[in-house]
Amino acid sequence: MSQITTLTFYRYKGLSSKLWAFGMMQFAHAGLKRVPGLQVYKLMGSGKKGFDPRPDWSVYALLQIWDSEDAADHFFETSPLVRRYGTHSTEMWRLYLKNIQAHGEWDGNHPFTPSLEMDGNNPLIAVITRATIKRNHLRRFWAYVPTSQRPLLNAKGLLFTKGIGEVPFMQMATFSLWENKAALMAYAYDSPEHKKAIKKTRELSWYKEELFSRFQPYRSHGTWFGKYPLAGYLPQK
Repeated sequence: MSQITTLTFYRYKGLSSKLWAFGMMQFAHAGLKRVPGLQVYKLMGSGKKGFDPRPDWSVYALLQIWDSEDAADHFFETSPLVRRYGTHSTEMWRLYLKNIQAHGEWDGNHPFTPSLEMDGNNPLIAVITRATIKRNHLRRFWAYVPTSQRPLLNAKGLLFTKGIGEVPFMQMATFSLWENKAALMAYAYDSPEHKKAIKKTRELSWYKEELFSRFQPYRSHGTWFGKYPLAGYLPQK
């Protein structure tokens, strides 16, 4: 059995639930540090639609890297912490991911190990890009983000995207989910705005640290705004 990654999105309504979710960014660490088979975890908030750096207080994410799928399943099926999240949240959507490749570092580490168990009949592809932005470039970086990310919101073959991160404005990540590799490549290499953003990144050296990783989503569970996001692509289980 090989390493897998899970990414769980939780949505909250009401002030008390949102305050609880915000508090768990600190208080959930105690429970997560003791989970058997859990290699790495990241508690993350999210940004408003359109990659606005201002926080979206209604959505939080939990990224977890596991020794195996069995370890992940045991946690989600038996953990009191998971039950607490379920009680307070309005909605949950979880993806199981196998790493295809990763470049760069996250907190000085290389957390993702490529899987040797890919499904050749599954064309879905997910991407996580994560960066720590240098303080002296924060204003210039966020001023350019709306221009660079505009094509992503209307990209052909894009199934889902959300800006997430550990520290608002400074440690940010983007999660995107695509129908297939061709759709991802078309966005990455045919979008003038995206190509310009890559050029600016190299020229201005915006990032103190950055990571780019691709995954194959192979399991999905839950709903988002009342719908199953991968209907017709993956069975819900």
